[in-house]
Amino acid sequence: MRAAILQLTSSDDPEQNTEHVQSLLVEAAGKGAECVFTPEVSNCVSMDRAHQNAVLVQQEQDGFLHMVREQSKALNLWILTGSVALRAEPPEDRFVNRSFLTAPDGGIAGQYDKIHMFDVQVSVEETYLESSGYAPGSRAVACETPFGKIGMTICYDLRFSYLYRALAHAGCSILAVPSAFSPGTGPAHWQPLLQARAIETGCFVIAPAQTGTHSASKGRQRKTYGHSMVINPWGEVVLDAGTEPGIHMVDLDLAQVADARRRIPALTHDRAFEGP
Repeated sequence: MRAAILQLTSSDDPEQNTEHVQSLLVEAAGKGAECVFTPEVSNCVSMDRAHQNAVLVQQEQDGFLHMVREQSKALNLWILTGSVALRAEPPEDRFVNRSFLTAPDGGIAGQYDKIHMFDVQVSVEETYLESSGYAPGSRAVACETPFGKIGMTICYDLRFSYLYRALAHAGCSILAVPSAFSPGTGPAHWQPLLQARAIETGCFVIAPAQTGTHSASKGRQRKTYGHSMVINPWGEVVLDAGTEPGIHMVDLDLAQVADARRRIPALTHDRAFEGP
């Protein structure tokens, strides 16, 4: 599988982000991509709830998702849109952080709402309360593709290994971890967690990330860690994109999944236990 990983520095302007990502999708297709992966909140990075209320819309009206579906069809691409920030359906008055997998016919092959909310105080200067603005999902999602089954997750989900093991047991060979990872935790936790999820499951882990300082017309600017990564099923780093935005091409041999699981068949060794 030839994959394109988009590392973005999305702003709080959905129209601007839509135009930029569209141009990158065209470029990635020109480089031979069969599947493209984008980061979390590709359509809008904003720390300002009032601004989000002004610019975010429900799924049916979202221009970013509409563009992605059009480009999937026009360019004959599978596209894993890491996530799109959207208004939820009433009566829920919070937003949803929703990932989409679109097929080359332009159809939505799968969608997933982020389950685990990033409610943390990394430091005095860096505090997040994602659940105040976003409604959590409750359903794990795995989607069939010609390359293998893809398990859909988002960012903070990465810290909850049981989700990834469940996806692997459901037949996934690729785990998507689109993110907008904190620069406070990224240097210590990002790569080790990605490698752990790959080693535990014998899956490829594909983690496109937001990077840098994000332009904001309202409220404070957000900063993200970057370092989009691809980890193979043996836990080896195939790609580390550093901190510059752009397109990164990787060729993946999915036969490595079966090989890793043959060598360490841990997915067949689960045992029930009592306690603690």
